[in-house]
Amino acid sequence: MGYWDVPEGTDCVQKTWITTKSATVLGLIGTAYHMVAFQPDSALEALQRVTNTTVTMATMGAIFGMTTCLSAHARGAPDEPLNYFIGGCASGIFLGARTHSAMTGTTACMGLGTLAFLTKVGKTEGWRLFGPPKL
Repeated sequence: MGYWDVPEGTDCVQKTWITTKSATVLGLIGTAYHMVAFQPDSALEALQRVTNTTVTMATMGAIFGMTTCLSAHARGAPDEPLNYFIGGCASGIFLGARTHSAMTGTTACMGLGTLAFLTKVGKTEGWRLFGPPKL
């Protein structure tokens, strides 16, 4: 079952689990590229990098999934893109807290919130990024 298969505002645990798994995979892939570009000095340093990045990404995914779902449930407006903005912003705020930087948190809040908002709008309106246009 995929993320979009679960109705908005329902089964928050399932939606959070899906976003956490996806973010964990993205964290592992990102760490792999970072390791290739910037070689660690020891195996311990490599393990610390992998753990730090993957746990941060998994946490951001969990925060996004839970915040989006609870926002949809609490507001009584399950299909509104604003719920996705709130979830993306919450993940960005966590990233700012993690890096001890208000500017990083603010920028990530706006960036991730906007990305999530546009993703929901695109899904709702049937936007296509690849393939022939739908007429």
